Order: sequence, then structure tokens, then C-alpha cells
Amino acid sequence: MHISDLIPWGRHKGKTSGAEGASAANPLAALQNDINHVVEDFWLKIESSWNDGGTGMFGPSTDVTETDNCVDVSVELPGMTEKDIDISLSDTAMTIRGEKHIEHQEDRKGVHIRERSYGSFYRMIPLPVGVDTNKAEAVFKNGVLTISLPKPSKARASRIPVKAG
Repeated sequence: MHISDLIPWGRHKGKTSGAEGASAANPLAALQNDINHVVEDFWLKIESSWNDGGTGMFGPSTDVTETDNCVDVSVELPGMTEKDIDISLSDTAMTIRGEKHIEHQEDRKGVHIRERSYGSFYRMIPLPVGVDTNKAEAVFKNGVLTISLPKPSKARASRIPVKAG
């Protein structure tokens, strides 16, 4: 029996190889590996949020429903006002952009508290053919943006008589 057999991290020395062996033999190396994985996962999530259709750092929940008469879009935007939101339409897509600015300041008996929260997003939603973008309506109420994009009524089939020329 060796003294290293009495140390918990020394018992398995030499039984594993490579990076796993280094972290198993040294608790500080194991801790460093764990921290590296946490940091890598964090940056992967940040990077994927930038590449997920442009939602940016804060991506609001969005619901899109289509019926025979219209396309309805509902976006949850708590802490924002209608002045913070910009909607633009083209024939093929709708883009919703917004920027959140929240500041809270409190002074009381020698304590000064100031909190700030900022974030921006944009969401591009493809539109089906036939949506009448000129009749679109947007309403912002209780932190929820609701956009209604009507479709023109369906044309009825009719016959055109052919005349001799």
C-alpha cells in the first residue's frame, strides 16, 4: 500500500488515459474541464440564438395561424410599448423588429438601486400568396402584439363565352 492509495483522487491513477486520466487523477483538472464545458455550451447557445432566424438575444414567443380568411400573428412582448415595435411588409414576408429598454431606479436611506435591461430582436415571417398587405391591422395590448393579415375572398369560377372573330 502506498500513500497515494489513501488519497481519493490518487486511487485510480494510471487506470485511465488521455484527458480523462488527467482529470480523474487531478480534481483541479476535472474542475477545469467542467468549467470549459459550461463556457463552451453557453457560447454555443448564444451563437445559435443569433443564427435562429434573427431573433437576437431575446426571442419573443410567436404564434402564426392561417385560416381561409386571414393570417393571424401573435407575439408576446412584455415590457415593451407600441413605440418600441416596427412592422414592415412585403409581398412575401413580414418583418417585426423591436427593442426593449427597461430601467428601474430606487433611492432609500442611503441605498441607491439602478437596474437596466436591454434587448432587441427581429422576426421574419414568410407570408402565403394572396395576403392583402394593404389591409393589415396591428394591435398592441397587455404586452401582446396581434397582427391580422386578411386574404381576399375566393374568386368564383365563371365561364366566358367565346365569340367568333
